[in-house]
Amino acid sequence: METSPAPTRDRPGPVRKALLVIGRQSLRLLMLLPGLWCLGAIHFDGPLPGGGNIVLTILWVALAVFLMLRARTRRDRGLSYAAVLSLVILPWLCKRPSNDRDWAPEYARTANATVDGDAVTFTNYRNFDYALDGTVTERWETRTVHLSKLRGIDLFLNYWGSPLIAHPIFSFDFGDEGHIAFSIETRREKGETFTTLGGLYKLYELTYLVGDERDFVRVRTNIREDEDAYLFKLDATPEEARKRFMEYVGQIQVMVDEPRFYNVITANCTTAIRSQMEMEKALVPDYRLILNGKLDELLEDLGFFAVKDLPLAELKRRGHINERAMEAQDDPDFSKRVREGVPGFGP
Repeated sequence: METSPAPTRDRPGPVRKALLVIGRQSLRLLMLLPGLWCLGAIHFDGPLPGGGNIVLTILWVALAVFLMLRARTRRDRGLSYAAVLSLVILPWLCKRPSNDRDWAPEYARTANATVDGDAVTFTNYRNFDYALDGTVTERWETRTVHLSKLRGIDLFLNYWGSPLIAHPIFSFDFGDEGHIAFSIETRREKGETFTTLGGLYKLYELTYLVGDERDFVRVRTNIREDEDAYLFKLDATPEEARKRFMEYVGQIQVMVDEPRFYNVITANCTTAIRSQMEMEKALVPDYRLILNGKLDELLEDLGFFAVKDLPLAELKRRGHINERAMEAQDDPDFSKRVREGVPGFGP
């Protein structure tokens, strides 16, 4: 009896082979990424800062290699990998922010605000004084302003190092009651320095500083080296300015009891501002909220600047305030002096 030969499986062609190789390598990369993230979580957020976390990292890698080598099947390898990941992820999820740490002096106190009708009173209002010889006089004050006197919003944009990275300081103009400035920053402990990679984890808390322009601006223009500050007048009616101001007030009140972690992407000095705003007024999602050195371009595109008949380059050139800030170092009219000649603020 004649029998037919057994069917043979078609060998994959070169295109299919390439796709299979790409698929396998992509899967391995996807599996590697959580492991790399865990290495960072141990290093930055582990319970033994410094060399202790390095030791923990080495032990964790050794355990992962041991378990993977002992696994005999694909299922066992998957379970082993999930187990070593959970050893890091579960404790990391349980880590909570705090307002009670050994903070660096400029972050030592937590701001708070109370609203009584037209009056808003800030406690732990920062008003440090900086001498050119490096001497710092620490002052934490109580300051009251009245919403009925709020006239508008100004923006200071501070650059250092890279044109892609900047720090915004929003200042609210209360006329004869002066300016109230807000600066959202990493709240660092004594001895801590900022690292962008650490900002992806839970290394720093987020802080809402409220204080005097002479403090927030002078430290950046007159004391620190190689930093530049630019001033822009924003197009905001008193009613709009009040809404934005009360968003800051609300966040400050919440964070007294509910501190937050800083995150270089989701909760930095600009994305935190977006998160506090009413959704219909929030800045549109845009890469320039993360690469915030381009924030001025975003605000110009959205029509947020009060002066609309000058190109951004000219606004920025005339809004560069370093020289004026240095000249007004000890002048009680510092805020008035740095605005002289800036478009939107008169002659």
